[in-house]
Amino acid sequence: MEKTIITAALTGAVTPAGYDIPETPEQIAQCAYECWKLGAAVVHIHTRAEDGKGAMNTAAFAEIVQRIRSFKDCDVIINCTSSGQSPEHPATDEQRYLHHRTVPGIEMGSYDAGSFNWMPGSVFVNSPQFLEQLGDVYLEQGIKPEIEIFDAGMLGVAEYFVKKGHLSTPCHYQFCLGVLGGMPATVENLLYLKNHIPTGSTWSAFGVGAAHMPILYAALALGGHIRVGLEDNVIFGKDERGGKIMATNQMLVQRAVEAVRLYGNRPATPAEAREILGIPQLDAAAVRQRLGLS
Repeated sequence: MEKTIITAALTGAVTPAGYDIPETPEQIAQCAYECWKLGAAVVHIHTRAEDGKGAMNTAAFAEIVQRIRSFKDCDVIINCTSSGQSPEHPATDEQRYLHHRTVPGIEMGSYDAGSFNWMPGSVFVNSPQFLEQLGDVYLEQGIKPEIEIFDAGMLGVAEYFVKKGHLSTPCHYQFCLGVLGGMPATVENLLYLKNHIPTGSTWSAFGVGAAHMPILYAALALGGHIRVGLEDNVIFGKDERGGKIMATNQMLVQRAVEAVRLYGNRPATPAEAREILGIPQLDAAAVRQRLGLS
């Protein structure tokens, strides 16, 4: 039976009006634990400033990791973003990866392989200089890059940094489809990306908003892994009257688990996900000691 890694992207950098998204370290850590209990092998972490706006908050990253690892039975893989700042809380390149350098217990980190116009309001900047530095930090710290691909040209950017020795191999790709300014969330585009990554790579995918379920099913059919969560989609579905049903991370993870099982696969445990991704198995006692936990 094939094993499918489920990643729960809990928070993101924006809370749309009217939606209940975990924002504080305590809320994020508790949500991570509950999503792990339901079947997520990986949790993808963003942080906020005290005003709830996206920020590269090193202290919050440290608190979230510490809180997650304080659950003694929880072996979920912790994947921390290298983006997520907001206009209210801009960040330097160094601030975007400071937590990866200084916080023990982070096992994966996002690597957004290029810049683009994130429509309609901003430019998502990931300069070549930043990507070189970020890749080197991940190599130094033994952190597995999650290479986020928003458009096909980013595959070439990632390949360039692999050849230059700034990214480890085999690579793990996260196909991020449906952002206005990137590739539309179609099965055709997912198939193209899947067919143009190096042999031996692993990959996962998600579609933003209404494209959430079609891309989830397509990823399963094409042999990939899946990502769900309120960072990408805040609507669970519609009720009998056509009204929107607000999602929670737990609801989205539970539905993903059901989809994986109905397809005939099994949700990967964190230990199995580490093996699939080439991440060292968790030495919980050592990590807890480094975090100052008893």
